[in-house]
Amino acid sequence: MTTITTRTVAYPANDLTMIGHLALPAGAGRRPAVLIGPEGMGLGDVERRRADALAELGYVALAFDLHGGRYLADPEEMLARCMPLLADPDRMRGIGHAALDVLRTEPRTDPDRIAAVGYGTGGAVALELGRDGADLRAIGTVNALTTGRPGEAARIRCPVWAGVGSEDPIMPPAQREAFTAEMRAADVDWRLTVYGGALHAFHHPPVAHPTVPGVGHHPRHAQRAWHDIVALLTECLPVTD
Repeated sequence: MTTITTRTVAYPANDLTMIGHLALPAGAGRRPAVLIGPEGMGLGDVERRRADALAELGYVALAFDLHGGRYLADPEEMLARCMPLLADPDRMRGIGHAALDVLRTEPRTDPDRIAAVGYGTGGAVALELGRDGADLRAIGTVNALTTGRPGEAARIRCPVWAGVGSEDPIMPPAQREAFTAEMRAADVDWRLTVYGGALHAFHHPPVAHPTVPGVGHHPRHAQRAWHDIVALLTECLPVTD
């Protein structure tokens, strides 16, 4: 582990002032960078800690915002905001590009070596960046087997890794099949990991507020999914001195 520094960053997107969490590794030189997208509830301490963990591994990491600095603990409010967003690829791309621009212009970032990792809604944003042809070295998602507009996956320019729980009712087998069919048709370098017995948002520690049905933490698979994401970054975006 290395000493890191963190700060909040404000930037405009989706007619809101977004409040992201930037984590910087020790040193002064440029480093590969990772954009981190949160679940539909929005940016919280879980994503901030993941950004910090990646900074400790030597990455510049920006956990981006979805809701203008708000964390939506009410499932009905979260769904009311996220479902229209998930149905609007252009809005998702706008949110993603705004955060990507912040990360790319950070002086510690190597702008030619950036990956996007996302969970749930944040994972859908990461995929839409890829479908929009963003210059990324890797895309990793958990609980985000969203499909895009026909043919646009062909614009993805990097490997894609996706993880999903086998018992996830929000991303059921039919959704897995649609996602993999899209990736195959576009000749994307893709992988799908199915975590046996896991529900939706299995990676996320338990929360002290109501959740949508089908959500459940699976500690063992949560750890495995994190290791799989780090392995993806190590393969596609290695940290070198």
